[in-house]
Amino acid sequence: MPLRNVIAAILATASCAFCADTVAVLPLFNINSAIAPDLNWIGESAAETIHETLTSYGILALSRDDRVEVYRRLGVKPEVLLTRATVMKIGQTLDAGQVVFGDYTIDPATSAAAMKSPIRIVVHVIDLKKLKEAQSFEQDGVLENLSQMEMTLAWQVLRQISPTSAASEEVFRRERPAIRVDAMESYVRGLMTPAANADQRMKFFTQAARLDDHFSQPNYALGRMLFAKKDYRGAINWLARVTRADSHYMEASFLLGICRYYDGDYDSAIRLFRMIGDEVPLNEVFNNLAAALSRRNDASAAAGFQKALEGDEGDPDYWFNYGYALWKLGQYAKAADQFRAALQRSPDDTEATSFLGRCLRGDPYKVGDPKTDGRERIKTSFEDSAYRQLRAELKK
Repeated sequence: MPLRNVIAAILATASCAFCADTVAVLPLFNINSAIAPDLNWIGESAAETIHETLTSYGILALSRDDRVEVYRRLGVKPEVLLTRATVMKIGQTLDAGQVVFGDYTIDPATSAAAMKSPIRIVVHVIDLKKLKEAQSFEQDGVLENLSQMEMTLAWQVLRQISPTSAASEEVFRRERPAIRVDAMESYVRGLMTPAANADQRMKFFTQAARLDDHFSQPNYALGRMLFAKKDYRGAINWLARVTRADSHYMEASFLLGICRYYDGDYDSAIRLFRMIGDEVPLNEVFNNLAAALSRRNDASAAAGFQKALEGDEGDPDYWFNYGYALWKLGQYAKAADQFRAALQRSPDDTEATSFLGRCLRGDPYKVGDPKTDGRERIKTSFEDSAYRQLRAELKK
């Protein structure tokens, strides 16, 4: 059974105390929305900051995509002030244990031009298991200090939801420097831009990253978009800038490792995959580490592929990779068994058929042969959320 399935099974039998860690963070409502709709991005920004904070501390905060889909299904408009009943309905639809929501007020007469405009942000937390509202949090300040205000609120919500997870406020702030407001706005507008308009999204994210060197999230967003385009060298530039405090750090490192691999920098790929494997021991990490080792003709690659296979025997790529590593080592009979297993799971795999024939003939591995060299199969999906949930739960 795949490791992630084992984790999911464990979590499914966990106590209801774990469910309380499942959090839905809703965008804050702009009280001045009717006359200042251009400021609606602030509500998304606050929600993103809280979501990012909770996720980085191992709490399952449901994704923005999940929330957008539920809003659509329930016919809820993001710019409408939600009643408590609607908030609870959204949370229940998302299977959340707790819901974070709120509102903010800013002077629309001065906000468009003045960073000194007063702003007041209020955040509430509802515990859906106990059907009661927990403590509310408030911040008063000026627009230019929005980042600091959001960070304070995020830390307070974290401490409310998971007191044992929260670092001291001093440590928390030291790891998360204040971000320029214009950079925050550009990033959030990128998030709010439809995925179909990729060029506009990239423009917003690039602007956010260039406005503030300390802003990690747009670096991840840009790296992810370029990776999806298979622009691996371009993705390296952004993924390498994602900071350790970022909730996407491990995924960014995983993608960076793949980029390094395709760029021929196998030593860097090996270091990255080993680092990730120590933190998040997933099958795809073991597989990719073994692939990088295999490119170095390191005999230990076979054991790495075997480890990935043991974690998920249903994946034909793991059988193929293990067979390929054994074939390179000259273990033809054992390699043939792996290729047969791959073909049982994927009968149309012509490459596995070809290598099975090589094993049966005893054709040796030849370095640099374009027909047989570099056939390792890389995994690009990184699903660490369930593992991080389990690790956070076990620390309680």
